[in-house]
Amino acid sequence: MATLYYEKDADPSLIGNRKVAIIGYGSQGHAHALNLAESGVDVRVGLRNGSESRNKAEEAGLRVRSVAEATSEADVVMILLPDTEQAAVYEEEIAPHLNPGDAILFAHGFNIRFGLIQPPSEVDVAMVAPKGPGHLVRRTYTEGGGVPSLVAVAADPSGKAHELALSYAHAIGATRAGVLDTTFAEETETDLFGEQVVLCGGLTALVQAGYETLVGAGYQPESAYFECLHELKLIVDLMYEQGISGMRFSISDTAEYGDLTRGPRVINQAVRREMGRILEEIRDGSFAEEWVAENASGRTRFTDLRQAGLDHPIETVGAELRSMMPFVTAGKQKIQDVSGG
Repeated sequence: MATLYYEKDADPSLIGNRKVAIIGYGSQGHAHALNLAESGVDVRVGLRNGSESRNKAEEAGLRVRSVAEATSEADVVMILLPDTEQAAVYEEEIAPHLNPGDAILFAHGFNIRFGLIQPPSEVDVAMVAPKGPGHLVRRTYTEGGGVPSLVAVAADPSGKAHELALSYAHAIGATRAGVLDTTFAEETETDLFGEQVVLCGGLTALVQAGYETLVGAGYQPESAYFECLHELKLIVDLMYEQGISGMRFSISDTAEYGDLTRGPRVINQAVRREMGRILEEIRDGSFAEEWVAENASGRTRFTDLRQAGLDHPIETVGAELRSMMPFVTAGKQKIQDVSGG
């Protein structure tokens, strides 16, 4: 069984005696910075020139510096920029200002796992990865709770990298919920696989295919939307709260029998083999190479695919139906307002 750490396992003084730079002020950045500050940690936010987040961070009472200035001031640097932007910012504005004994932290292992960032040997390299979006990391902290998180160590010249990561996790509220040991490779590979095969790629493709099948067979688009997308939240909430078996207990026997007998026909051996191929592309680095190249070449394919998704008929039908159900999106603006952008 994996080891779980809680508040009693962390030493708050380790991060409390350090100077922390949060690089980026998006969803995770704003949550980490504010939680750390309210835990009494000496924190500043490092932003690139022209960042639209400067005013938000300053209005929240945080000190804002350039990335280079924040790194120079700090001895713990948490990089919370988008994966594809981290390497360039690191080389230009972070690496020149690192000193022996400093620590670099990440909330996702992508750049370390695939060698896009290679810190100097005298610097600790660790990860603190909350398993939830930034607005939830922030909200649960203010409510006295926390979001479960993963910690990992890639380099430990100080011999204290793991303890420092736990202390950081404690300061953002994670030890209130539980912190799990992992590795950079495991976190990165499982995270990408989950996104591509289940949580995002697999799910959206399944929803669209189900919608297209019903509409193609002559059913109303609105009925297809409700059955293939709208009701999905009800099932996911049941699984989130009670697991798969709990969900099956809560649905009708007819639905459960259809689940047990027809589900394996959709997710069949051919689909499972494709899942294996996708995992191999992640593990051998070919997906990372493809994604980095896509960004370097201007994101043309990505932009086209994104637009095709926006143009799918389910989006038009869904927008019309959701406008009739304001309760569905009631919390959306609130989340955007607190995310830091």
